[in-house]
Amino acid sequence: MRLTRLGDLPARIATGGFILHTGIQKRSADTQTAETIHAMAAGAFPFLNAIPPERFVRFLSIAEMGTGAALLTPFVPTAVAGAALTGFSGGLVAMYARTPALRNPGSIWPNDNGIAVAKDVWMLGIGLGFVLDGLSRSRCR
Repeated sequence: MRLTRLGDLPARIATGGFILHTGIQKRSADTQTAETIHAMAAGAFPFLNAIPPERFVRFLSIAEMGTGAALLTPFVPTAVAGAALTGFSGGLVAMYARTPALRNPGSIWPNDNGIAVAKDVWMLGIGLGFVLDGLSRSRCR
């Protein structure tokens, strides 16, 4: 498995830096922020109600920092980092899809409240591209 191609670096650095930064910010989230983030996630995925908000945000922070670090570490194969990004961003896009209050009525398009989450679809596209590229390269060998 090839590690990192030069052409992969811009997307890995941009997404990895962004996700790592948001994970670091969540590490020191106050109670109100933790409750807000948890409420949005639990609204889309009710099983998350069983996890206290502070613990949920701590787990989310760790997941974001791990995903960001994987993307920023060149010896982590791009397909592996892409799989982490796909899983993480897939969860965000699923949350968007399961939260009608983020979209215009009867539409997939975001309203003003949903833009911050809907834009994460670009990370899903990048992650899927990394995974598919890795799979196609391994088949060519």
